[in-house]
Amino acid sequence: MYTHVLGLPRIGAQRELKKAIEAYWKGNISLEQLEQTGKNIRQQNLYLQKEMNFDFITVGDFSYYDQVLDMSMTLGAIPKRFQTSSTKSEMDTYFAMARGTQNAKAMEMTKWFDTNYHYIVPEFYKGQQFSLNSNKIIVELKEAKNSGFANLKPILIGPLTYLYLGKSQDKNFDKWSLIDPIIDIYIELLIKISPYCEWIQIDEPILVLNLPSKIKELFIKAYKKIKKHLPSNNKILLATYFEDILDNKDTVLSLPIDGLHLDLIRGKKQLNYLHEFKNTFLSLGIINGRNIWKANLNKILDDIKNILSSKSLDIERIMLSTSCSLLHVPIDLEYEKKLSLELKSWMSFAKQKCEELKILKQALEGKDVSKILEENQKTIDSRQKSTLRTITNIQDKLSQINTKMFQRQSSYKERNKKQRSILNLPLFPTTTIGSFPQTPEIRKTRLLYKKGELNEQEYKQKIKKFIDEVIQRQEELGLDVFVHGEPERNDMVEYFGQQLKGYCSTENGWVQSYGTRCVKPPIIYGDIERPSPMTIEWITYAQSKTTKPVKGMLTGPITMLCWSFVRDDQPRKDTAFQLALAIREEVKDLEKANIKVIQIDEPALREGLPLKQNKWSEYLSWAINAFKLATSGVKDETQIHTHMCYSDFEDIIEWIAKMDADVISIEASRSKMELLEVFKEFNYPNEIGPGIYDIHSPRVPSIEEIKELLELALKVIPKEKLWVNPDCGLKTREWPETLASLKNMVSAAKMLREKYK
Repeated sequence: MYTHVLGLPRIGAQRELKKAIEAYWKGNISLEQLEQTGKNIRQQNLYLQKEMNFDFITVGDFSYYDQVLDMSMTLGAIPKRFQTSSTKSEMDTYFAMARGTQNAKAMEMTKWFDTNYHYIVPEFYKGQQFSLNSNKIIVELKEAKNSGFANLKPILIGPLTYLYLGKSQDKNFDKWSLIDPIIDIYIELLIKISPYCEWIQIDEPILVLNLPSKIKELFIKAYKKIKKHLPSNNKILLATYFEDILDNKDTVLSLPIDGLHLDLIRGKKQLNYLHEFKNTFLSLGIINGRNIWKANLNKILDDIKNILSSKSLDIERIMLSTSCSLLHVPIDLEYEKKLSLELKSWMSFAKQKCEELKILKQALEGKDVSKILEENQKTIDSRQKSTLRTITNIQDKLSQINTKMFQRQSSYKERNKKQRSILNLPLFPTTTIGSFPQTPEIRKTRLLYKKGELNEQEYKQKIKKFIDEVIQRQEELGLDVFVHGEPERNDMVEYFGQQLKGYCSTENGWVQSYGTRCVKPPIIYGDIERPSPMTIEWITYAQSKTTKPVKGMLTGPITMLCWSFVRDDQPRKDTAFQLALAIREEVKDLEKANIKVIQIDEPALREGLPLKQNKWSEYLSWAINAFKLATSGVKDETQIHTHMCYSDFEDIIEWIAKMDADVISIEASRSKMELLEVFKEFNYPNEIGPGIYDIHSPRVPSIEEIKELLELALKVIPKEKLWVNPDCGLKTREWPETLASLKNMVSAAKMLREKYK
């Protein structure tokens, strides 16, 4: 029996990679210093795997930004706008593709399946040429070999998944016509990889999706061609994850592969079909790579023994692994010094999950790990019995939910008349999504308060000063609906999690969201309840400083659910409704405080969508109801906004309309307003602000560029319903570029008002 992992976190235990990359962008360190940081992290991951006695050492899972972008670089799939001499190095081209430059828009970014990780979307066009452009994987293999590591197992994004995740730049162009030249480059790469390893892991997670017959046929054709040219000493481990492959089982059985990885956490149904793959090496994903709860090792051992006996599987052809890459969980629980010992005992981060694999193998090989297993069982039992998980009256609150609580008092048309009368906004009202730049001074203030070096009064005075500055800047810019800038918030989910019962936070539980953006997902360990108001003081203070409406800013229940590590002992729907009830109370309090506009963000709504389409309706029904439960307790006069970003929303637009938010702002700039196509077919009933510039890029859009995008929007959105806003919050940006961009945005809106008044 063998052990391995599908991938490890690559940000560094103290976010060393983030800090180094951002220092490189600012010119504070050299390329050589950045590359040394990357090498150090890779070495740490190699030694961790060696320490765990893994049979195969994973290589190639490291990335400076994103693994899909890495593959675009490897294949030479570099958009023409970045094929210039203006970039200094291959690394600069790489970062330009991810972030954009003043002269070239960044590539589109969207969610990696149903996770909060974002990937850079490949771009495909007719006549595109591919070439083996980057030797990144070879460099990392040589590096590992020269450091004395053996049994290396490189990882590649599979060719079908890579092509599936990309987008044709011409809607009339069939990207699948590029499969043959892409496969040719893959073969060239695999031949170069061949001398360094026996096993090669090729990730094809799209095999868990509902695939058309055309793609299934291409899978068989592509892998037969790969196998034909692959040296005989190499074996392919095809990796799937995040769901089961049962819809495509026959296709997988037809592939000339040597090993198959199955996610048995999210794809438990596959247990009944393992015998069909008994002539293949099976990698069993039995440790959860998506959540932080300690594994029930005794149960897993029983399950494995049952699998081996009932399915007549050969133990020598079994690999034990994580369900997916450990990219999605924090690095090491030992860095958590302030978590209560009870809660901490229930958890397992990436390093601990590796240790769980090690223990399972030892147990199956007959080594005495009885004491470890006994302690593990005690922990599992203590969590099940703990009173920390339960709030006495929460089930009563859930039982009292009725259909009226999901509905606003009146229709949108009636509400809109009252809201227009009160708010008195101009045509094409301008606003921002919520946050303004989180300056070093703001971060330092929060840190000093957290350490106790600022008392509460001093802290509040400083935060109010930041709010004063933000309000003044919005006045000067001429925005129509203001925000308070969120200087008190470290993160849009963690901030609320820290104020709700049933949540706990970590000190160093960082997880990569995209590029250098890292988040610390809070942990839902029990029932949710709001002990006291969470935002009222800051929002009402901001509103007292201006006659313009200031938005109350909240995070919605589905985003709180998806961007947290969630308890696994009750249905996600129940947790979502508990969150919705807590947010509903906050919304009502904001209204009582005379806040006229309240934004409840749900960027994760699409992310939470099941990967199997036959499960969509069930999820969307309760997810939309959770949002409506949170937002429907207000009067007609209160305008409810929501915000969504960095997912493909086109296929659920009818469900988004059912949310019945008065105004929705939605990311559209990176995809060149591609979202607007859906409004040609679907008459969205309420108001909408398609994001008209990309806040994840340092470039400043021109007035003309913004105006052109708004004109595009006006072709499908009535002028009375069109809002003007960036595509997301501005916390990651610097003030100079933020002010320049917003100034141009306001100018473009004013020009349109003159034209369409």
